[in-house]
Amino acid sequence: MGATLNTAVAGKSTLQKFSGSTMKQIQQYCDEIIEREGIYHNSYFENLRNGNMSLAEFRKTQEQFYFAVLFFARPMTALIARFPHPKTRLTILENVVEEHGGFKENAFHESTFREFLDKVGSDVEELDSCVLWPEIRAFNSVLSTACIFDEAQVGVACMGAIEYAFAEISAIIGRSVVKHNWLSENELCHYKLHSKIDRRHAAEFFEIIDEDWNDSAKRYLVQQGIEMGIYCFSRLYRDLYERASAL
Repeated sequence: MGATLNTAVAGKSTLQKFSGSTMKQIQQYCDEIIEREGIYHNSYFENLRNGNMSLAEFRKTQEQFYFAVLFFARPMTALIARFPHPKTRLTILENVVEEHGGFKENAFHESTFREFLDKVGSDVEELDSCVLWPEIRAFNSVLSTACIFDEAQVGVACMGAIEYAFAEISAIIGRSVVKHNWLSENELCHYKLHSKIDRRHAAEFFEIIDEDWNDSAKRYLVQQGIEMGIYCFSRLYRDLYERASAL
């Protein structure tokens, strides 16, 4: 591991985690990269908002995104082994457990996403035999590399930035799906959940690296992780829309 990381303290509220000046700086940097990358206004979300994306295209992209949801906890789990202190490992482990629905199979994030796909008309029984697009494999590979082989700060910041952005992305998707009458608000399930919890998940990742932000060399690694996370997440959505619209 490239450098010693700050030990996270479990049990703080989300407001406490973002109350310190360092945490606010990390959050602000993440907002700056999101704005620079334009993730919330890329071709995927603009076409989803304005109705240019058909329900069929939306289904195709979401069926592929299912495999990102299914994979997401795996690099997170690998990240746990990189920390010697149990309190730091526990912070990440809590996120892994929540990805697995608190040990309740019907609450696995994979399960709630399958429920969402079923509601928008996908044949969920065919998902397991679905051919993965290279866009999904590329995204999953980036997360694996960041969490296993890169400096630990890069992996933590990358995962935190993706969680941070996904809260607003979930809200955008939820509003658009309801606006186009594809689902009612009560049927959103997966996206309604993530619009509420993912800023807390991001805070828990950022808490691990908050002291590293005050060291110029380590701050560079945190910034690299945030920038890579937002870039590859935005690229994933853009590429999914491009492929779906070409089919």
